[in-house]
Amino acid sequence: MILLVLSGCSRKPHTYNKPSTNHKKTTHTSTKRVSSPKKSSLLNRLYAQHRAWKGTPYRYGGLSKNGVDCSGFVYQTYKQLFKIKLPRSTKDQVRQGKRVYVSQLRAGDLVFFKTGRNVRHVGIYLEKGKFLHASSSKGVMISTLLTGYWKSKYWQSRRLF
Repeated sequence: MILLVLSGCSRKPHTYNKPSTNHKKTTHTSTKRVSSPKKSSLLNRLYAQHRAWKGTPYRYGGLSKNGVDCSGFVYQTYKQLFKIKLPRSTKDQVRQGKRVYVSQLRAGDLVFFKTGRNVRHVGIYLEKGKFLHASSSKGVMISTLLTGYWKSKYWQSRRLF
């Protein structure tokens, strides 16, 4: 599979609350900065988002359960689940975070596809080749990027946290 290498502007990744460093005890305990949600918690939240939005019809420019497009669904999911405000369009979303390859995908990564000459599609990676997205034909659903249509249209992936 040939992957295009594009340079896009990176944005500073969203950081989650740091544990407090004020300790009342005199003993030192190590604290770790949390840089990303735990995998199982993250997957549970993404699957819950799927259940909440499943079947929502595709509507270009839509941002609600009355109708949503692919970038609008990604925008709403990141805003609701992670408190991260992404740009609204696929064109701008693909410039966020850092590039990762298919072999490095983790839950929450954005996956991008070229579905036409100037048409792009975006979804959110789950696990085992599955991703969550708003399909123009079936609405919000889970698909696989490892075989068939989506494999042939895969373009790149981005990690935001």
